[in-house]
Amino acid sequence: MSTQRVAIVTGAARGIGAQVAHRLADDGHAVAVFDLDEAACQVVADEINAAGGKAIGVGVDVSDEVKVEAGVSRVAAELGAPTILINNAGIIRDNLIFKMTVADWDAVMAVHLRGAFLMSREVQQYQTKEGWGRIVNLSSTSALGNRGQANYSAAKAGMQGLTKTLALELGRYGVTANAIAPGFIATDMTAATAERMGVTFEDFKAAVAKETPVRRVGEPADIAHAASFFASEGAGFVSGQILYVAGGPKD
Repeated sequence: MSTQRVAIVTGAARGIGAQVAHRLADDGHAVAVFDLDEAACQVVADEINAAGGKAIGVGVDVSDEVKVEAGVSRVAAELGAPTILINNAGIIRDNLIFKMTVADWDAVMAVHLRGAFLMSREVQQYQTKEGWGRIVNLSSTSALGNRGQANYSAAKAGMQGLTKTLALELGRYGVTANAIAPGFIATDMTAATAERMGVTFEDFKAAVAKETPVRRVGEPADIAHAASFFASEGAGFVSGQILYVAGGPKD
């Protein structure tokens, strides 16, 4: 097994984040589960601990500078220096541009981009000191543009620019930065989208699968597998890359 590292996964109380947290724990890493609700985080941490791993749950609003600093400091004190960071926290406030409010725009930008910036800035001080680090940012196929998602698409495209810049700035310290851009993944978030559209989740998934080359929708485990690779020792020469995990090619 590779050297045990300390990983932070944001937005990890459910869905993709929770699956990534479990996968990194299975890889032998200690994991800090970050999300808004500490009780929800602790549920995932308890599952990891019960399976023989090591995890803590930390309630953090990633868009809040003071709370990010406090949360990362707690991780360093309780688990050790965090050197793996998965910036997964995200929200959606979908609407067509003429209906989108400034609040809708700002909320999405704050969680995705400001959150990833604050978390990366805080964790990099531990990574550079250790001379080793992995940053994995969650982008999306929506970065290429998606109707009704001007805010989300812009934020996810921004995540790609942030990723490439982090790779350029931090590479000399043994730190890599890469992004995963999922296609349709079956989660509570996409189930809520189906509900808003007035269709059943099963019908929604079936329609998406029909348009996907591999003829299925993605699962959180598909993203966790990619995150595991980017976080691994063996991915040390891979940096500044955007990996589309979408069941087929994307432009």
